[in-house]
Amino acid sequence: MSIDLDSPDPLYEQVAAIVQARIADGTYTKRVPSARELADEFGLALPTIQKAIGLLKERGAVVTRVGRGTFVAQPDEGDAE
Repeated sequence: MSIDLDSPDPLYEQVAAIVQARIADGTYTKRVPSARELADEFGLALPTIQKAIGLLKERGAVVTRVGRGTFVAQPDEGDAE
């Protein structure tokens, strides 16, 4: 999957879909790359990536830990810690 600049879907939704697909296929099993790493990979601005991560958090696909990073959410993890 890659970003389609001509797509009617917002860029942050495309990034969220790619990250979610990578979680589903086992590419990301524990930790998701940092927002800066994803911004570099996709060639997008950091706020776009942060919005995508926020969307994934709302969907329950990832959890963030201040100072530690973004992690794949475990079914029973919730917001503990």
